[in-house]
Amino acid sequence: MLSFYGRKVDSRLLMGTSMYPSPDILQKAVRASRAQIVTVSLRRESASRQSGQGFWKLIRELDVHILPNTAGCKSVREAVTTAQMARELFETPWIKLEVIANDDTLQPDLFGLVEAARILAADGFEVFPYTTEDLGAAERLLEAGCKVLMPWGAPIGSARGLNNPYALKTLRAWFPDIPLVVDAGIGAPSHAAKALEMGCDAVLLNTAIAKAADPVKMARAFAGAIEAGRQAFEAGVLEPRDMASPSTPVAGTPFFRLD
Repeated sequence: MLSFYGRKVDSRLLMGTSMYPSPDILQKAVRASRAQIVTVSLRRESASRQSGQGFWKLIRELDVHILPNTAGCKSVREAVTTAQMARELFETPWIKLEVIANDDTLQPDLFGLVEAARILAADGFEVFPYTTEDLGAAERLLEAGCKVLMPWGAPIGSARGLNNPYALKTLRAWFPDIPLVVDAGIGAPSHAAKALEMGCDAVLLNTAIAKAADPVKMARAFAGAIEAGRQAFEAGVLEPRDMASPSTPVAGTPFFRLD
């Protein structure tokens, strides 16, 4: 069973809640995915008093863990302030910390991310940092007080999958006891299955489900892929080989000659 800051969850799929065609489809997709953690943007929740209250009511009905995020924040100060407001609104110490460096790639500002993580952890937050696959940044985030890492697979919404699987494997090997959640870039169930096969603990995604022609069916597909990927990792995935390896041994088998 997966655990984040002492809270255990059965599902290894974390879901975003934006861009869905309707609130009803969002609810059905979350239920179909069996996700137990959903991310919520403070800016989305408080965009207007009436719509914000309606959205919050919808999320509460799902009976899931809420992971507020600091989406769109571009400075340490902005991210910290947003996190503090989210803690009051959603009544949780959890925060998905985003400090964005570039508008085109939405790549994290690693320097600002570490600084903000240190401030928030010291203030009692349980930080889920959206980071790259950089090993040095990961070490500094853990030193700052983070107990989970959320490296991107590819830029947010790009659907490119795992751009740097070697680096993700390195993170897994270097931090075997730290939960790794691949966050961003997952575009297909096969991408999610691959992440779990490699030993990552979970994936967080939004666009691939929300923008599908049938979000509910896609949510169900991701749930199945993630379960399959985890089972494959636990069973032991066969490593690739350069040469053929016959499934039927040749040595010791009889040969017949026909004249």
